[in-house]
Amino acid sequence: MSVSAGFAAMLQDVLAPLGRIAVRNMFGGAGVYCDGVIFGLVVDGEMLFLKGDDTTKAAFEAEGCGPFVYDGKGKPMTMSYWRMPERLLDEPEEMVEWARSALAVARRSAAAKKPGKPRKKQ
Repeated sequence: MSVSAGFAAMLQDVLAPLGRIAVRNMFGGAGVYCDGVIFGLVVDGEMLFLKGDDTTKAAFEAEGCGPFVYDGKGKPMTMSYWRMPERLLDEPEEMVEWARSALAVARRSAAAKKPGKPRKKQ
């Protein structure tokens, strides 16, 4: 199920203080991007997962939120995206702060990746 239009519009409106927000359908869900950097996933229409790492994991766990897990060829695969606490849907300012942390994680992750080798021209 792709993201609902209303939920995508709400995310773009609430998260606008972070920068240019785009919600793009992908793999039955959607990616949430800020200025071209993916920092969130929308699953099942209106369930938001935010990029996390060792610096933010404890905050998600304290809220009782777990990571995004999918079936990868018969075995569960855990991604570095954590379910956003549902209470944040009623607390937009705090939602922005959680999203800001997720965006910082995503930017650090992107910066840490080694650039790929350029393709040889044939």
